[in-house]
Amino acid sequence: MTIIHGNTGNLKAFVREKLQHLYELTVPMGQISTHELNEAMLEITDILGREVAVYLTRQGRVEKVSVGDTNTVDLPSFDVRSERRLAGVRCIHTHPSGDTRLSDPDLSSLRRLRFDCMAAIGRCRGEIVASLGFFSGEQDEAGTEAITQAGPMKEQLLHRVNLTYLITTINKKLSAARTKVTADEEERAILAGVERPGNVFDSETSMAELRRLADTAGAVVVGSFVQRKERPDAAFFLGKGKVTEIAMEVQNLDATLLILDDELTPSQQHNLEQVLGIKVIDRTALILDIFAQRARTKEGKLQVELAQLKYNLPRLGGQGLVLSRQGGGIGTRGPGETKLEVDRRRIYGRIHDLEHQIEAIKKNRDLHRRRRKAARIPLVALVGYTNAGKSTLLNKLTGANAFAEDKLFATLDPTTRHLVLPEKQEILLTDTVGFIQKLPHTLVKAFRATLEEVQEADLLLHVVDCSNEHYEEQIEAVVTVLKELEAEGKPTLYVFNKVDALPPDAPQRRAMLHDRDGVCVSAQTGENLAQLLAKIESFFAERLARMTLLIPYAAGEVITELHELKAVEQTEYTGEGTRLTVKVPVSMKDRYQPYLVPAPSA
Repeated sequence: MTIIHGNTGNLKAFVREKLQHLYELTVPMGQISTHELNEAMLEITDILGREVAVYLTRQGRVEKVSVGDTNTVDLPSFDVRSERRLAGVRCIHTHPSGDTRLSDPDLSSLRRLRFDCMAAIGRCRGEIVASLGFFSGEQDEAGTEAITQAGPMKEQLLHRVNLTYLITTINKKLSAARTKVTADEEERAILAGVERPGNVFDSETSMAELRRLADTAGAVVVGSFVQRKERPDAAFFLGKGKVTEIAMEVQNLDATLLILDDELTPSQQHNLEQVLGIKVIDRTALILDIFAQRARTKEGKLQVELAQLKYNLPRLGGQGLVLSRQGGGIGTRGPGETKLEVDRRRIYGRIHDLEHQIEAIKKNRDLHRRRRKAARIPLVALVGYTNAGKSTLLNKLTGANAFAEDKLFATLDPTTRHLVLPEKQEILLTDTVGFIQKLPHTLVKAFRATLEEVQEADLLLHVVDCSNEHYEEQIEAVVTVLKELEAEGKPTLYVFNKVDALPPDAPQRRAMLHDRDGVCVSAQTGENLAQLLAKIESFFAERLARMTLLIPYAAGEVITELHELKAVEQTEYTGEGTRLTVKVPVSMKDRYQPYLVPAPSA
């Protein structure tokens, strides 16, 4: 039932009907008011000689109607949910005198109830005029939040105000100002995704992972939405009805952030922010934010900054004019767009500098790689889905002290350690950044210098969290990234980790190893790690040829070469020369064939 608030005594029936009719009027989203609503309110004011006020939601629905006296109108109660954001309600009221300048009670109500804006309308010389007040997002000299006033203006100018953009701008400024005071304040996030046919991960699994990513980034998830669509909406990614539903929940849940489960186009992100009035990011931006938190080394920080700049560059846009819907023409060119171009040039310059620095690091890495190849020490790379236990496995096998935690992307910077296998074979074991479904292409490109270790590895240990029921989909996601790195053909040994979380008779144990060369282990408890080391050693043993050589004393450089390869197992000096038992790579077998001692005949 619609209720008329305020001073309702002695109202005639036909006036009550006109007040009730105000509830039936709507305003287009993003517009403050309409001529029809203004006329209806002023008609009642002309009859009563008293103020009339309506309170509208951001969806343009009249929430409450109130009537007052000649100077003021009683305010209904509103739930002020947050001091750092606007209330999600705007007030439009009449001034019987025709002087629409906002009074002190008007400004006090705007400040106390944190309205999106406060508008006053009246008649002046037969025309409707209006004044507008809203938070500027700044603070005055006294340290209180400043209010900007505009008007009196013609009614047409009021209708041209881009309310959605105004709200978005104010909320961002208020949040930024609030963050300076309470930097550790948590962001309240709503998650949203689109379920489409053909997705590798079902929507429930993908959204659960998005929730973990949000938690890792430090956000508090307060709501979640999934929409089934054949293809994402070109303008909003989500359907317009779902966007409206989310807009209502933003107010109900006091949300400050919307996170989409897929990558948004710049226009989709802009459109959603305009409608919802809160910050909107996608999965890519969320992962980049986590990487920015995790990066510790200089190289890692450079790579993350490069990825962020390349991601943000197409999302730069002119802010336009808050009080105009026009996007071009006279009055829109000038310093604002000039600054935009300056920002673009600076970003392009910074990208060039970062790429130059990363290339220098790559050259240094290539130098270390050539030295390692010269020493003939094999490289084994740990790859796998994020949180599969790669760092824990590295620590257990090598005694390293790499950071490991039960969170997505707990470690970012690669770690390489020396490992001696049971039969004295020396290898280098390197941990790499974890992969994830929908891994941003900008991130793969930025981290290509680091991920080249995967391309150069002699053996990949594909670590899989076998306790996750979706481990097959995770394997597929990792293989997809390896294909992008042109490393899918590398020899691979599957390491099914966290087997301690499975019952001993679990059928998954047999199913996992079906048609795969691998071993089930627990990096936490150490179960089957000896078997893993044996498999690694067996792999490299098959790539080595055992030979007995007799090298003349005059060919001493050959003996030196074999010692540099660390291939010599046994040495014996004879009258004909030096007799050596060696293990050399199969690819080098022909090099030492002239010195081969024939095996004794049976």
